[in-house]
Amino acid sequence: MQQIIEFSTPRREILVDITEQVKAVVQAYGIDNGLVALYAQGATGAIMIQENWDDSVQTDVINLLASIIPRGVWLHDKQDGNGDAHLKSGLVGPSETIPLIDGKLGLSTWQNIFFCEFDGPRKKRSVVCTILPDFASS
Repeated sequence: MQQIIEFSTPRREILVDITEQVKAVVQAYGIDNGLVALYAQGATGAIMIQENWDDSVQTDVINLLASIIPRGVWLHDKQDGNGDAHLKSGLVGPSETIPLIDGKLGLSTWQNIFFCEFDGPRKKRSVVCTILPDFASS
């Protein structure tokens, strides 16, 4: 069971909350227990589970990555100026796996799912959402 979530990003670097889109995919398939695997397509985006209550945490993530991976100093910048975006996405990683418990994402109260944009803005970003049912609990 698989669906691609598509959306746009408004800035070069931003964390976009995709939790509601993932919940909609889970609801559409009606699976109670299993795993939800998320994969960011593209070499300059990533997936992160992070706090959802305070937007400053998302800003802090962007600022931390900018401080340890600055823009404009990498060999790849000679090709297309986004060497930092590739390094940031590689550090954060393109995927997350979330347990599916009684038909709901197994996130805590303060967790949401974010697509990390490091090379925007983009008209179209894609995240592959794959649901793996737990056949043993059926």
